[in-house]
Amino acid sequence: MTLLAIGINYNTAPVSIRERLAFPADILETSLQDLWRLNGISEAAILSTCNRTEFYCESPTENKQLLIDWVADNRNIKSAEFAPYLYIHQDSQLIRHMFRVACGLDSMILGEPQILGQMKTAYQAASEAGTLGKYLGKLFQYTFSAAKKVRTDTAIGSSPVSIAFAAVQLAQQIFDKLSEQTAILIGAGETIELTARHLSQHGIGRIIIANRTFDKAHALASRYNGYAISLTELPTHLAEADIVVSSTASQLPILGKGSVESAIKKRKHKPMFMVDLAVPRDIEAEVEQLKDVYLYTVDDLQNTIDQNMDNRRRAALQAEEIIDTEVEHFLSWLRAQGAQNTIRDYRLQAESIRDEALFKTLKMLNNGLSAEEALNRLAHSLTNKLIHTPSAQIREAGANERHDLIAAAREIFKLSSTQ
Repeated sequence: MTLLAIGINYNTAPVSIRERLAFPADILETSLQDLWRLNGISEAAILSTCNRTEFYCESPTENKQLLIDWVADNRNIKSAEFAPYLYIHQDSQLIRHMFRVACGLDSMILGEPQILGQMKTAYQAASEAGTLGKYLGKLFQYTFSAAKKVRTDTAIGSSPVSIAFAAVQLAQQIFDKLSEQTAILIGAGETIELTARHLSQHGIGRIIIANRTFDKAHALASRYNGYAISLTELPTHLAEADIVVSSTASQLPILGKGSVESAIKKRKHKPMFMVDLAVPRDIEAEVEQLKDVYLYTVDDLQNTIDQNMDNRRRAALQAEEIIDTEVEHFLSWLRAQGAQNTIRDYRLQAESIRDEALFKTLKMLNNGLSAEEALNRLAHSLTNKLIHTPSAQIREAGANERHDLIAAAREIFKLSSTQ
């Protein structure tokens, strides 16, 4: 039995390759079943995200080329085009790799939590497709357990390391309940979209998206139950904002001291939290002088993020130690399965010998043999048959000077020393 995986990720392959090897949800089930039906593949799962695609298999052999050829055929891409970007793991290397991926130790952002959910989705998809079995299924369970232990016992995910998330976490520290606050987000790019997502996930009361292009603002706002306005409408709505986050590509400030001062007066000096994530800045520096305004720039947040990254790196060292232990736990389980198979086969052999001896004894009883004589013959026959093969193997081990086998036999059968 071999646990085998091949894959690509953001470190090994450019996006032009990653996108060609991606497996959308609508084809995942049929692809899993197609992979599982390959001769030589006993179990299969596929993890496919924007940053990685990995194929996990359990196979009686170590036929990596079989898996590579299948990927090429399924994705209609020549193996030579993606093979140079592949990494290959098997057995203990694969176990450690899956644990590290689930814990966010192999992610673009160290310790990010989304990958664990994506691995659980991969497990669920393989379960529903019927392509998981005893070994790969158990490996996923151990993977989730290791990730939970790392999250519980270390600070790997406790500190924000993205500008958008840091801004939202700072807002949480300033306002007791985000559900009672209104946020105006200026811009419609990736940073503002991330901010909108984080605010929405943390239960923000209301979101207003302001952008130079109204259609872009509307498209983003609709995804988060927000309200879209154009930049020209911003002065009218600014007083509604408890939170303002701005990230545009404007070369000139969008909010000046005068417009913010006017908004504060309309708010009757109710505090306003402002985060300027743009370079050049969207909010005039003089705004910071205003009472009841808490203005933070990208530099302020970057210092926090740098400190948090150091915290995550230290936590990652602890996580690696936990993973070492968890890998050994799974390897112990695997070794136990090998012993269980041997025990099962030995028991089946013994039961077969027993049934054969019992059948002959019952036949002799039916032919008139006394019960005492039949029992004696049964005991003698069973003893001879049960010890015949081990005795022959031990004699052969002695002839070949396999003293290790003889010593193992004495230990297995608990034989006391003889004179």
